[in-house]
Amino acid sequence: MKNRKKEVLKKDYEERRSIMDANPIHVAVAGRMMFKRVMGKASFCNIQDLQGNIQVYVARDAIGTDSYADFKKSDIGDIFGLEGFAFRTRTGEISIHAEKMTLLSKSLQILPEKFHGLTDTDTRYRQRYVDLIMNQESKKVFIKRSQILKEIRNFLSGRDFMEVETPMLVANAGGAAARPFETHYNALNEDVKLRISLELYLKRLIVGGLERVFEIGRVFRNEGVDTRHNPEFTLMELYQAYTDYEGMMELTESMFRYLAEKVCGSTKISYNGIEIDLGKPFERLTMNDAIKKYAGIDFDQVADDEAAKKLAEEHHIAYEERHKKGDIINLFFEEFCEKELIQPTFIMDHPIEISPLTKKKPSDPNKVERFELFINTWEMCNAYSELNDPIDQRERFAAQEEAFAAGDDEANHTDEDFLNALEIGMPPTGGIGYGIDRLVMLLTDSQAIRDVLLFPTMKSQGAAKNEANNAAQETKTVEKIDFSKVKVEPLFEEMVDFDTFSKSDFRAVKVKACEAVKKSKKLLQFTLDDGTGTDRTILSGIHAYYEPEELVGKTLIAITNLPPRAMMGIDSCGMLLSAIHEEEGEEKLHLLMVDDHIPAGAKLY
Repeated sequence: MKNRKKEVLKKDYEERRSIMDANPIHVAVAGRMMFKRVMGKASFCNIQDLQGNIQVYVARDAIGTDSYADFKKSDIGDIFGLEGFAFRTRTGEISIHAEKMTLLSKSLQILPEKFHGLTDTDTRYRQRYVDLIMNQESKKVFIKRSQILKEIRNFLSGRDFMEVETPMLVANAGGAAARPFETHYNALNEDVKLRISLELYLKRLIVGGLERVFEIGRVFRNEGVDTRHNPEFTLMELYQAYTDYEGMMELTESMFRYLAEKVCGSTKISYNGIEIDLGKPFERLTMNDAIKKYAGIDFDQVADDEAAKKLAEEHHIAYEERHKKGDIINLFFEEFCEKELIQPTFIMDHPIEISPLTKKKPSDPNKVERFELFINTWEMCNAYSELNDPIDQRERFAAQEEAFAAGDDEANHTDEDFLNALEIGMPPTGGIGYGIDRLVMLLTDSQAIRDVLLFPTMKSQGAAKNEANNAAQETKTVEKIDFSKVKVEPLFEEMVDFDTFSKSDFRAVKVKACEAVKKSKKLLQFTLDDGTGTDRTILSGIHAYYEPEELVGKTLIAITNLPPRAMMGIDSCGMLLSAIHEEEGEEKLHLLMVDDHIPAGAKLY
């Protein structure tokens, strides 16, 4: 029976081979050699290009003795051009029988071993070119990213929007609550900022009569780096005259549904194993109704700022003294509601205090005609009925200036030229903005923003490596500390018995991920490997001393048997150990980092 099957397969192969031999298909391809197996007078290799890879049969008799000798000396990673004809192997694999092979480019570096690929995350981000060669899934993400941008443009073109470009270097970086990067313009001898949004120039174009405009461009915010934030990112903003935020909701829902169908092939997508349905009508909730639904508090019945602050204290919501009722409402929403919003949901009618560029609701001047789209707990989109009253806008700018004076370094500043444009007259307008990077994360099921950025922001690897064309790594001098200027806390006089001390469980932990806690200037959230196989979360108020990305991969020391403590709505399960001292009146802190050879979970004695 077995021999009979072999005969059938052999006959089928010979029939197919005879057909191809009778009418050979001549081909020419080029790509990188990813595999090579030399077998005397004939060899096999695998050539990879953007579309995929194909097996190549290389025989000395076909390409010549000299070419075959050169081929045998070639390395994995070399780039070849080849000509030949297509055929099927006995296993049915379509291959190329090479008749001519030309070395186009020599690889002098050794590629990572093929079976394991490039798995080190830091190297993948720093050497994306190697990542794209070795990891086909990574390549697919960026191909899909390009497709997403193409389909956004196709959708907006179908609705008669016009793509425009606006300045990146600006005197006044407005349109969002964020700190800008600053630089100096030598030719004008002026300090300028990198834009933090696209909004204010696009609305000037609406004033000028370009009734439907959009821009896809880079913006820059001088903020921390975590799994969903990069200081330099791509934003899409659009503005349409003679509509409002209701019209923008329809456009947003239609656009997201269109993108899912075009890019993913279905309105049902999966993120991290959870199905998200973009085909159903998106749920709509006001911000106050969402808080009422998920926290049981009706802020429509809260009288004033003091009553709101009292509620915050009762529910352990951290706030700043300058905060007003609207700010407290936003804090409650972030604490109790965002984590519940998995399926697409429009959150509408925000407090006026957190929306300086938005038109008031005629029925309630304490709220504005604004919505945010939430999917997978993330804010995916922010949209307004745009404020077109120059008098009201000037008052809002004044309130933002007061907030800046009170310590809000992300507040907007007065933009006189924008006010001048509004005074000329801007028609009723709706506007939308959303981050391309987060959208790509959602549609490609990517877990971190760096996975969808070709070249994400990374901390430099040393002074010498940070200088282009500097071949030699400089020797790093060790900083000398003048301990005569150092002040430490006195030792405790109270003794602790050994049994009590021994109950504290000190363990080595590995930092798997680290990110800034949203709305906190101090807290970092650590995801730690403690050796148990279950990730441990610990929050630590050390953001003033460290950026999150520089701690990933480090080995730290933690007390692991402390009871969970809620901080900013997140349970912190343990405490990381740091050393603190005072130096010339300034507190210094050093997180305890130990040898990386120490395994996660190792107990300290």
